[in-house]
Amino acid sequence: FLLDSGFAYPVLAGYPRNSEDEEYVLVNNKCQCVTVTSKFVPSKENPGEEILERNIRILVPLKARENISDPLSPLRTTFVYRMTELCKKCDPVEVELGGEIYQAQQSTSCDEPETCYTYNRDKCYTTTFPFRYHGEIRNVQAVLTPASCYAD
Repeated sequence: FLLDSGFAYPVLAGYPRNSEDEEYVLVNNKCQCVTVTSKFVPSKENPGEEILERNIRILVPLKARENISDPLSPLRTTFVYRMTELCKKCDPVEVELGGEIYQAQQSTSCDEPETCYTYNRDKCYTTTFPFRYHGEIRNVQAVLTPASCYAD
């Protein structure tokens, strides 16, 4: 379970144990630079027992902008991490109910835009900037993440 404002949220019901010391990735949020992993470790109180240890790794990007698509926006000074948002699963899954298959989402807040602190390399980011051409200023769109915006 992960805690958020005093509430516990299940992150993973269970998984098979294949090898000792194997770490499992529960959350890998590239947008907010957060990784949550878990693995079984010997208990300090009782070395004969194993407990599930969770690790939360947060990378705070230097010189991140308030609006990552606008290089002229002010530097971000506040970073907010809510475990409920990091752990939400918005990809639809198929569920069978009464003999019929339905599409369902595992989270209720998937319509809200995600706040990104850095570029998610899987998404295409663009910005517009003023460009002077033959004395005339035009707004031109520029790609900020070329690898994800252009097909190979």
